[in-house]
Amino acid sequence: MATATPPRARRAGFTLTEMLIVLAILVMLVALVVPRFLGAQQRADRQTAKAQIELLRGCLERYALDTKRFPTTEQGLGALLRAPSDAEEGGVTGWDGPYVNRDEIPLDPWNNEYQYVYPPERGSGDFPDIWSFGPDGEDNTEDDITSWGAAAGSGEAGDNDFGGDLDIQVDTDFGDDFDF
Repeated sequence: MATATPPRARRAGFTLTEMLIVLAILVMLVALVVPRFLGAQQRADRQTAKAQIELLRGCLERYALDTKRFPTTEQGLGALLRAPSDAEEGGVTGWDGPYVNRDEIPLDPWNNEYQYVYPPERGSGDFPDIWSFGPDGEDNTEDDITSWGAAAGSGEAGDNDFGGDLDIQVDTDFGDDFDF
């Protein structure tokens, strides 16, 4: 008489090959997503620094309207929070601050202080130079974010999207159809 062999019991779990395939798929997904996320964070940090520099420019303009001049390099951005004393070189009159709605001047997104120079050394015109060293924390490199209008990307100029003083010429010649 022949004996029947019992059916094989099903094993619970995954094989090593199945686990490796799932792991490979996860690694590929992470390799696609993480660089995009990191790039977005870097762009957001740069935009934050640009926006903060623009806000500081606005505060400096209000300061200059009240005092008839910008703070000196020695007085720095701190003059937006506290009136420079008369004992300091170039004490001010007309100070009506604080001009910043915080207890301290904000740091850039990389936790460094914004740099300030007046009279300007790098920018053109009579507006103070304000800049961030950027992600590398070093001055005068291509990743600097600046307030002046020189060409972007040249270490000296850094990255900027600020207009500054723009001269716009408008053609007002309407031809012979209009008589003014």
